Amino acid sequence: MSNTSKTVWSSEDGDLRKKEQTTFHTKSLPPQQQTAYLHRESGGRGGKVVSVVKNLILTEDDLKSLAKKLKQECGTGGTVKDGMIEIQGEHRQRIAEVLTKLGYKVKIAGG
Repeated sequence: MSNTSKTVWSSEDGDLRKKEQTTFHTKSLPPQQQTAYLHRESGGRGGKVVSVVKNLILTEDDLKSLAKKLKQECGTGGTVKDGMIEIQGEHRQRIAEVLTKLGYKVKIAGG
């Protein structure tokens, strides 16, 4: 038996390698110091399109609050997932307008 296999062990918390990495921060940066990236994604959603807001440094509560405002402005559903805001449908232009009014710099990416 060769000694090339590595022993894997877990603690009380289980295998930490499999835990989902969340990118929630303890303190939010002001909007003027941030650039929001807007993407359009449809993969893994049965062909349905979502507008994704990425790269915001916000606390979990602030992220949820911003997501709620964007959903209301777009008149559609959405969620906060993995530190990103997902809004159902193609709403990047509307989201860009709202974020710009709030003081964020906005970059629209993707087709």
